[in-house]
Amino acid sequence: MITEPIIQPGDLFATANQCLLAPHQIDTAGLQKVFGQMLTHHVEYADLYFQYSRSEGWALEEGIVKSGTFNIDQGVGVRAVSGDKTAFAYSDDISMPALASAAEATRAIARTGVGQSVQAVRRSKGRELYLPQDPIASLKDTDKVALLEKLEGYARAVDKRIIQVMASLAGEYEVVLVARSDGLLAADVRPLVRISVQVIAEENGKREQGVAGGGGRFDYAYFTDEVLRDYAEKAVHQAIVNLNAKPAPAGTMTVVLGAGWPGILLHEAIGHGLEGDFNRKGSSAFSGRIGERVAAAGVTVVDDGTLARRRGSLNIDDEGNPTQCTVLIENGILKGYLQDSLNARLMNVPVTGNGRRESFAHIPMPRMTNTYMLNGDKSPEEIIASVKHGLYAVNFGGGQVDITSGKFVFSAAEAYMIEDGKISYPVKGATLIGNGPDILTRVSMIGNDMSLDPGVGTCGKEGQSVPVGVGQPTLRIDGLTVGGTG
Repeated sequence: MITEPIIQPGDLFATANQCLLAPHQIDTAGLQKVFGQMLTHHVEYADLYFQYSRSEGWALEEGIVKSGTFNIDQGVGVRAVSGDKTAFAYSDDISMPALASAAEATRAIARTGVGQSVQAVRRSKGRELYLPQDPIASLKDTDKVALLEKLEGYARAVDKRIIQVMASLAGEYEVVLVARSDGLLAADVRPLVRISVQVIAEENGKREQGVAGGGGRFDYAYFTDEVLRDYAEKAVHQAIVNLNAKPAPAGTMTVVLGAGWPGILLHEAIGHGLEGDFNRKGSSAFSGRIGERVAAAGVTVVDDGTLARRRGSLNIDDEGNPTQCTVLIENGILKGYLQDSLNARLMNVPVTGNGRRESFAHIPMPRMTNTYMLNGDKSPEEIIASVKHGLYAVNFGGGQVDITSGKFVFSAAEAYMIEDGKISYPVKGATLIGNGPDILTRVSMIGNDMSLDPGVGTCGKEGQSVPVGVGQPTLRIDGLTVGGTG
C-alpha cells in the first residue's frame, strides 16, 4: 500500500493554498482586488469558489477489467448576487486575468447605487468530520483491481446460481476554497469512495439481479474482507429472493418500510419539498406551513451534515458555512427548511449550511446532506406482528417525485407479503404510489432501529448531482397505494 503523510485538519488552508492559489500566483490581496472590482456597483454579495478534483473509476465484469477512468479537473466559479438575481461565470483557468474577466461578466446584474467596501479576510473554522486523505493514492492500481476481483469471488461463492458478477469502484479527492466578499475564507479537503456489486442469478431459465455496496468519506482501507463479504451476501440474497418471488398484489394496504436505505422515499417525497428555494417561490407542498402539523405524532425528521465520515457530510458547505443538524419536522410539526445564503436572506431566516453545488461550474442551491427520521419506541418485530395483511418493503430501486404536488412512485427491489403478523412470501414488481405530505400523516408505528444507508446515494436537482445520505427506522404506514403485477 502507498502511504502519504497525513495532513491534519488545521492544514486545510495550507493545502488549499498550495493546490489552488500559489501555483497561479494568487494571494488574498489579489482576491480582495477581484471583490473590489465586483463591488464598485451595487452588488450585495459575491463569492469565489475554487476547486481541484481528481477522480477515478474501475469496473470489473466476468473477471475482466471493462473500464478504468481517471480525471483531473480544476477551476473557479464567480458569483454576484443583487436582490433575488444571481450572475454567475466560471473558468477552468485559475489566474488573475480569468478572475478579472469573470468578475466583469457578473457585474451585468448590478443595480446602480453606492459601492461597498471590501472587508478584511477572516478564516472560517469548519468541522473536522473526516481526514483530508487522498483515497486515489491510498492503493496501487493493481490492488484496486484485486479488490474488485476479491468482491467478485465472494459473490460467486455465496450461491452456485450466480452466473454473472459486475463490480465497480470509484474514488475522488477534492480540494475547495471559498472566498467571500464579507471577508470569509473557508477551505476543505474532501475524500470520497464507493464500491458496488451487481449479481445475476439464474434458476430454471429465470434470471433476477441483486445490487449492494457502500462507501463514505475515507480511503479504500475501509473495504476490508468483512465489508466486501457483507456486500456480496446482500446482493446475492436480493437476487435469490426475487428468483422465488411471486407477483405483487395491487391495492390499498398497510406497508411496512424497512430501516436504512428505504429512507430514500423520505428523501425524495419529503426532503426536496423542504428545500428553501422551492418554499420561497411557493412551489412546494410545504410552502407557508411552518408551525403546522404535517406529520403524525412521533415523526421527527432532520438533515444532518455533521455525521463523521458519511457520504453526505461536509465540513463546510459550498458557500463556506459550517454544516449543521437541522430539525425539519419535530413530533409531526414543521419547524423549518433547508437554506443556502441567498434563500435564507430573502426569507429572513438563518443559513443552515445547505448551500451545495456539483462543481465550480455550477451555482449553489439548497440541497440535502444526510436526511433521516429519528427513532420511535417500537421494535421491528412489534411492527410486523401488528399487520394483518400488508407489504414489507425492505429495499428500494428507483423512484420519481413531483415537488409541487408531492406525488411519488417508488419501486421495491426486495419485498414480502405480511399475513397474520408474519412475513410470508417474497413478491416482485411492487410499486408504492402516494403523496409525500400525505404519507407522513399515515405513519402509525415508528421503530427503534434507525439506521443509515450504506453510503451509495447521489441526488439530482436541476441538472446537478451531489452525494447524499438517507436513513430511517422501520415504519408502519397505513392505507398506502401499492401497484403490483399480480
